[in-house]
Amino acid sequence: MTKFTKMKSIALVANSTWNIYNFRQNLIDRFIREGYEVYVIAPVDEYIAYREKYSEVRHFNLRMMDRDGMNPFRDVLLVLELIRRYRKLSPDVVLHFTNKPNIYGGIAAKIAGVKSIAVVTGLGHAFINNGLARRVMEWLYRQTGMLHDKFIFENADDRALFIQSKIISESKSISVKGCGVDTEFFKPSTAPKSGENIIFTFIGRLLYDKGIREFVSAARFIKARYPQVQFWVVGELDDGNPSTVDRDELVHWVEEDIIYYYGFMRDVRDVISKSDCIVMPSYREGLPRINIEAMAMAKPVITTDTAGCKETVINGVNGFLVSAKNAESLAEAMDKLIQLAPTERNEMGSIGRSMAVQIFDDKIIAGAILDIIKTIL
Repeated sequence: MTKFTKMKSIALVANSTWNIYNFRQNLIDRFIREGYEVYVIAPVDEYIAYREKYSEVRHFNLRMMDRDGMNPFRDVLLVLELIRRYRKLSPDVVLHFTNKPNIYGGIAAKIAGVKSIAVVTGLGHAFINNGLARRVMEWLYRQTGMLHDKFIFENADDRALFIQSKIISESKSISVKGCGVDTEFFKPSTAPKSGENIIFTFIGRLLYDKGIREFVSAARFIKARYPQVQFWVVGELDDGNPSTVDRDELVHWVEEDIIYYYGFMRDVRDVISKSDCIVMPSYREGLPRINIEAMAMAKPVITTDTAGCKETVINGVNGFLVSAKNAESLAEAMDKLIQLAPTERNEMGSIGRSMAVQIFDDKIIAGAILDIIKTIL
């Protein structure tokens, strides 16, 4: 008689299906290829279309997840919903992504008796601003950190912060290089660049914490000196985030003719290919994927010397590092890039492409996370 062996299963829990669609498909690919059954537990949104690619993945709507809400009663209901789901599915391990799933999912996993990993993808607005929200978030992580079997961080600085703050132990944590990028999807364009004007482009959610105001201020300074230089902005307003850009201010920037605003784009490759440099002046990131996408497409990057961002750029090699919250420092770096010969900019881009392929490729990252999972199963 042949003994039946249950297929091992992994559950991915996130605060939105958008997160799964944009950042976790490499993990799903690898888990399926390795023979795991994959569950996704996340609020259903328009990005549920990812299921067309993964018919074998079972998706479960997470009704009580309120990404930015502060209602404790709803959070208790979220824990209860996750407990029921974990008990019913009985996954071998649960991967939690972003703060709320990390905190409340850890409680649910412990009660349900399933192994749990918290993936810290960035600490966000609460940790950038040293106020009550940060103290509350630290307290919540400190109370629930011991409930997880492992913490995975997307940059080394966030891991060090958690260890120094005595939220978790060093042995219980590890860092990887972000979520990875498909370097075959994001690759250098063969089309010749149209026009001779230098183009600096910001791509990301329109949040003050991402340095968009410094980008505009630096653009204003550079255009006074080099009127032909262009500044493009791609991204959407995030009304649920306390750091979102004021709509009237965005209109003023456009009317002032400092920036050209493209709005939201699902596929940014065409804009990257037409740009000379991608700029991400964020105050803090997990690890900014737009930087890696730009590097994979052989574009220089200007970013801040802060957590997450600084892991993508070697200053003066594949781009420039600047001080956070400092428009003057950003403008100086832009000026340096303008002064480079086209061959020097191309060399920066080529080095960035090599770094993306060798360090940040999404298959490498998926393999690293799978290895971590295997150590706790």
